[in-house]
Amino acid sequence: MLRRTIQLVLSIVMIMTATVGGMLATAAPAQADECYTWGRTLSEGMSGSDVTQLQIRVAGHVDYGEILSVDGNFGPRTKAAVTKFQQAYGLAADGVAGSQTFSKIYALQDPDCTPIHFTYAELNKCNSDWSGGAVSAATAKSNGLRTMWKLEALRHAMGDVPITVSSGFRSNSCNSAVGGASNSRHLYGDAADLVGSPSFCQLAQRARYHGFGGIFGPGYPDHNDHTHVDGRTSRSWSAPNCGV
Repeated sequence: MLRRTIQLVLSIVMIMTATVGGMLATAAPAQADECYTWGRTLSEGMSGSDVTQLQIRVAGHVDYGEILSVDGNFGPRTKAAVTKFQQAYGLAADGVAGSQTFSKIYALQDPDCTPIHFTYAELNKCNSDWSGGAVSAATAKSNGLRTMWKLEALRHAMGDVPITVSSGFRSNSCNSAVGGASNSRHLYGDAADLVGSPSFCQLAQRARYHGFGGIFGPGYPDHNDHTHVDGRTSRSWSAPNCGV
């Protein structure tokens, strides 16, 4: 009798342990592999480096002509961008970045934090270390990452049709070699010349909804064979043949 009682108690303990363990496993936040992991739910009114990381990834989900400030402060515009990101990927759209939102971001990024459809190599065909431009190598590379996340939003909005970057970051020497403007945004690492299956006009028109301050395409001098987008903080658009 005593032996049966002990076995019963042990069985109950094992079941409870397994149940609690399963609950903990279910409740644990999704982890980003080798990249960035958020440790808390983010909502309006919060601030910090984790908000900055979130803003980088949702900055392409904004209204027409809007440019989201990546400043680490979760304000109304960040909430709106998070909401649009959630809507774009079929999530509950409440503007609060929690486990579902972070899990989707993790699924969209590679271990180096670039979005899955773009790479540092594609954004920098000039050199291997992002040096020699108008800003430090670290800043140029950081700008390149921000550009890629906007491009990922643009790509998704266009039906996940592949978009190819023909030119991204340029050092001063690379820029001179291709006859780029002396003040080209390519020198800052936040510009991309786009080619590929969507028409140049489709790219220019749609880019207006994804946080790009600079958009130049068909009808603008020397831009009939690509659409240029960049991260300048004030709006400058010109693609006359496309109504932009």
